[in-house]
Amino acid sequence: MKTKNIPLAVYVDKDTIIHRMRPSWKLLFIFVFIITSSILSTTPVRGLIVCAIAASLYFLAQIPPRVAFSQLWPPLIILVPLAGFQWWARDLDYALAMFLSIFSAILVAFLLTLTSTVDDIMESVETSLAPLERFGFPVDTVTLAMSLTIRLIPLMFATVGEVLDARKARGAGFSFAAFGTPVLIRSIRRARSIGEALQARGVGD
Repeated sequence: MKTKNIPLAVYVDKDTIIHRMRPSWKLLFIFVFIITSSILSTTPVRGLIVCAIAASLYFLAQIPPRVAFSQLWPPLIILVPLAGFQWWARDLDYALAMFLSIFSAILVAFLLTLTSTVDDIMESVETSLAPLERFGFPVDTVTLAMSLTIRLIPLMFATVGEVLDARKARGAGFSFAAFGTPVLIRSIRRARSIGEALQARGVGD
């Protein structure tokens, strides 16, 4: 799997109002948007409206459609079956409203890394949280946790892609056990390596 296709691993270098906005303000907007959209998206029509609002931000940020599609289609692998289950368990309107609400949240969340580098995000968050340090708030720990989360999610997608490519090259059919086992083992190895590296640097326990 190429890096340019991995969600949360792509930064589009443009000079737009969204790119110039501080990442901490983007995070605040994402938080408010997700809460508001989850409350308002009770019908498919309202869900379409919040999705349209989120999608309009991509045009404002001048994100190429091909880049946007490469980032947004992987979550659909989980989201579409989930919506299908809700349709079966409840009704179509509820399933569509849920799908659109979650998808709109994904749209705005992915826009953060498309318009801000990880370093800029961490620097902005650390600066914004710095005043809380005098009250004992673990600013460095929180910033490190956020940084690791943002960096490790693309690595997880990359691991999934590598396992799928390896099975395809061997001509093997799909099997949940044969697919999940190597992904789990690689993820555990990576987590242990990161933990050992952090301990060696005296970070945390």
